[in-house]
Amino acid sequence: MANSLYGPLDPAPDAGYVDAPPRMGFFTDTSVCIGCKACEVACKEWNAVPDDGFDLLGQSYDNTGGLSANTWRHVAFIEQPAPSETVFLGMPGADKPDFRWLMMSNVCKHCTHAGCLDVCPTGALFRTEFGTVVVQEDVCNGCGYCVAACPYGVIDRREGDGRAWKCTMCYDRMGDGLTPACAQACPTESIQYGELDLLRETAAERVEKLHAEGVGSARLYGHDERDGVGGDGAFFLLLDEPEVYGLPPDPVVTTKDLPDMWKRAGIAALTMAASVAVAFLGRRR
Repeated sequence: MANSLYGPLDPAPDAGYVDAPPRMGFFTDTSVCIGCKACEVACKEWNAVPDDGFDLLGQSYDNTGGLSANTWRHVAFIEQPAPSETVFLGMPGADKPDFRWLMMSNVCKHCTHAGCLDVCPTGALFRTEFGTVVVQEDVCNGCGYCVAACPYGVIDRREGDGRAWKCTMCYDRMGDGLTPACAQACPTESIQYGELDLLRETAAERVEKLHAEGVGSARLYGHDERDGVGGDGAFFLLLDEPEVYGLPPDPVVTTKDLPDMWKRAGIAALTMAASVAVAFLGRRR
């Protein structure tokens, strides 16, 4: 499927495929993430992603640091003082801790309006029949335009390789009707995979349940089709503000002004051409 620039009111991009399947995605419920990093390991194993150095960063138990060309799933450990309204789910009689961990398995968002897709000059990035965005490494020329175009800072070029790499949502497994490796390996079902519309319904019900249980900080991130990227194909349930997790509060597709820019450039070119024609005709007279 050819690249295209999606306007802010366009529907989820599935045009161009005959009998396209429903759009698939991830719902990551951080409230049940235990930080086991099974998703990171499964992703690396299935996709043959190289190790990322095993650096000791001193950031709690997080020795990955963030998403990169060699880390397509990243589990963040965020330590913070426990809010007074925190609901303690420990064993009866156990002391309530004075701090809490916020854990989140981050991943490419597979945006509805994907800036990376818009700027790729070689067609290495393409929209699959499942609505996901995938990089074809054998077509990528390493220009890096997609790196700058991603509002989430997800895409990265691999050192010594130069090409761009990111989560494919296990496109090969999806084609065979299998669950992506990270969701398959998650022991708590923090990472859920399925039809995006159904996942959004599940997520809304989960937030309502948490609110009813006193977890008023629970909120969804990336689920709203009216946001700056038209909604994410991978969205999250968070227990604090997005910035706490290193996520932009109001992501906007970086290529949103391109249609107007091309329109103005075209008008300017036509005006210049008309001026040259008038000047030439006037000189001939």
